[in-house]
Amino acid sequence: MALLHRYLASGAIAALAISAMPAFAQDEAPAAETGLAEIVVTAQKTSQSIQDVPISITAVGGERLSDMQVTTLQALQGSIPNVQIDNFANTPNNAVFTIRGIGVIEPDPYAGNTVSIVVDGVPQFFSMGALLDTYDVQRVEILRGPQGTLFGANTTGGVVNVVTNQPTGEFGGYIKGTYGNWDRFDLSGALEVPLAEDLASFKIAGIHTQRSGWVTNVYDGSDMGSKNVDAVRGQLYLTPSADLSITLQGEYVGARNGAPVVVNGGLPGEGNYVEAGTFWNGSVLPQYESPCAVEGQPCVAPDKYYSGNNEVPDISNIDTYFGIATIELANTAIGNITAITGYKKFTQFEYTDQDGTAKTNNATRRKTRGWQFSQELRTAFEASDAISGVAGVFYMKTHYDHYQMYHLDFAFPGLNQFNTQDQDTESMSAFAQTYVQVTDRLKVSAGIRYTHDKIDATSFLDYSYGFVPLTDPDFRGPDNDRDVTILLDSNFDFAGLGDYDPALYQYDLTQPLGDGQAYYGSILVFPDSAITVGGKTSWDNVGWKLGLDYELGDDAMAYASWSRGFKSGGYTGRIGTAADGDTPYDPEEVDTFEVGVKADFLNRTIRTNLAAFYTNYRDMQIAQIYFDPDTNVQGNRILNAAKSEIKGFELEAQAVPVWGLTLRGSLAYLDATYKNFIYGDPVSGEFYNLKGYRLQNAPEWQAMLGVNYDYEMGSGDRIVADVSWMYTAAKYYTAILDTPRSLVQPTYLVDGLLTYHAPDDRWSVGLWGKNLFDKRYISTVYDSPGYTGIVGYAPPRQYGASVQFNF
Repeated sequence: MALLHRYLASGAIAALAISAMPAFAQDEAPAAETGLAEIVVTAQKTSQSIQDVPISITAVGGERLSDMQVTTLQALQGSIPNVQIDNFANTPNNAVFTIRGIGVIEPDPYAGNTVSIVVDGVPQFFSMGALLDTYDVQRVEILRGPQGTLFGANTTGGVVNVVTNQPTGEFGGYIKGTYGNWDRFDLSGALEVPLAEDLASFKIAGIHTQRSGWVTNVYDGSDMGSKNVDAVRGQLYLTPSADLSITLQGEYVGARNGAPVVVNGGLPGEGNYVEAGTFWNGSVLPQYESPCAVEGQPCVAPDKYYSGNNEVPDISNIDTYFGIATIELANTAIGNITAITGYKKFTQFEYTDQDGTAKTNNATRRKTRGWQFSQELRTAFEASDAISGVAGVFYMKTHYDHYQMYHLDFAFPGLNQFNTQDQDTESMSAFAQTYVQVTDRLKVSAGIRYTHDKIDATSFLDYSYGFVPLTDPDFRGPDNDRDVTILLDSNFDFAGLGDYDPALYQYDLTQPLGDGQAYYGSILVFPDSAITVGGKTSWDNVGWKLGLDYELGDDAMAYASWSRGFKSGGYTGRIGTAADGDTPYDPEEVDTFEVGVKADFLNRTIRTNLAAFYTNYRDMQIAQIYFDPDTNVQGNRILNAAKSEIKGFELEAQAVPVWGLTLRGSLAYLDATYKNFIYGDPVSGEFYNLKGYRLQNAPEWQAMLGVNYDYEMGSGDRIVADVSWMYTAAKYYTAILDTPRSLVQPTYLVDGLLTYHAPDDRWSVGLWGKNLFDKRYISTVYDSPGYTGIVGYAPPRQYGASVQFNF
């Protein structure tokens, strides 16, 4: 019987590690007399069994991420109930996380986040680069619902908590190589070396990953969307005493990827439409058919992916430097103290052929520099045998500057739009969450957080013909006209953001001078056309959480909670008119009521977790991108919808019917609609009552089924086989009016792996595959009537082999 229990535990542990259900986490308690192992997480900033955490949470283990060759968080899309992990269509480095229908679909930093990505205790303010490169990761915890009490403002949707593998003080490591289709090649590894016994240890981990793109460029036949990323993380672990530990870690990530891939989903008569079968600028292939060719119908992905780039270099680069200092002091008079200091800076630079064809229609050059500094100081305390809690303070300061050169040749040859953004934010807060054991079975929790946020933002916009303009407020043109825009020579540092190559944007100036225009040097400009908007403002907020949980038995718990969270307001940065950014948009506020049951049955051979929720969403921030064909202006705004209502549930279950075999499944339902929203269209001027319209990026149903078999052979080696099926229902993407072109079709995906592990796990070799049936899907759509539909394609089938050596 003991042997059977050991096999049951072995199979369950393997399944937990590869499942998108609750999986390996920080620690794992022995399961000597049970089938499913206990999983320990830090979702509430203290170590707890995941079955004792009274919130809806999924934990994905590092072994799962490694076995399925996950290199960014986006690879988890479709596998976690009521969670969408995407990117904006034409900025693949920018994360779009939506949990329970709450998320922001906007590529620039001014819009902020409603789902906080936290890495080793440090919140990531910027969505740029937030689709993290996952290497040497211990676990990823996904917390659904507002988490403002412990994780701060701007967590109205939830939290993605990433915990990397930390030094242990013992020598060890691994090296892993992966090869797959699309010229996929990965090399990763980690090595820890103790420097002084029980005092200091150093660890280094890194990854190189590269692949070709799976989209063909009709202009020259090359591949588009290639990836090439290098990352390295160093950690110094110091333990001066039994109660004091210090971890210093630094990370560099350098990406040299291909330019963002834009697929033209235009319709006849729209400004950016290009007729299928036509050849432009000497292209080697004809223009592909628009995936949105049937008006009034959703877009459909073709069997072979095409796009086009004839205008800009194939560049999308990002450099990130990230440092964390974590100090933990145990057994003090005020509890176990933790101090986390974080600093991160990044530079992102990329070109995009915005029309996605071989025709010279429009293109962008974008560069963003940003940094953030944060400090958290907290204590986990026990006031008595019945009262415990967490209390602390938090501070964050951020800055970014950004420019975008946008060429609108489809509107008028040589027309340029120049936009800059400069923004500083500051956030200060104090928080406390307490737990009171009222009886042996009943526990009550109460949390509160006060937050003060402030912002200082400036946006600038100007237009010109000819060369891309640079507006310098100190420049004086002819007749001492301060508002004339002028391109300086090629050696000029572009507003401090990098060298400018005019050869990339040379245009013939064939247009005659007109009224209100001035000609100077080699460009045609508009006097008095510049717009500067923005301002300073601040907000104060008090959020809270009230909850109770009741032990139904030794392995069962029921809970209920009420959480209130908020997201700060701000100013629109990427403007098209003065009205886009002259006044701030308001903060949003969320109240979520949740009840749930977590239970293990039959000696922990069956586990079921169920959560049901209702969310009252007020002043919801909605990113709006619009195009006015009459003025050729593309504008951007953040709107506040008066009220939305979200309700649904998440069910996750696992079972170990016989030794080595684990079944898993999940089912999620989401009803997310506007309850009160009168929407004014900025182009038509018409008003719409959107009551009952579905929210963006909020599919009604999600489901997952999986089977794992872990067969241990007599010599100590074993074979692990796993298959998972994932379903995501149709959802609307970036279109407030839920237009047909913005509808993303349902997706059905099957992944699998087969891995051999040598005795004592000294080495392993495996085969893996994602999207095994090679289904072709649309992943993102931005619908802009009169302009185009910007479409992104989901990855096709990927497969390969990997080998790993442990030491």
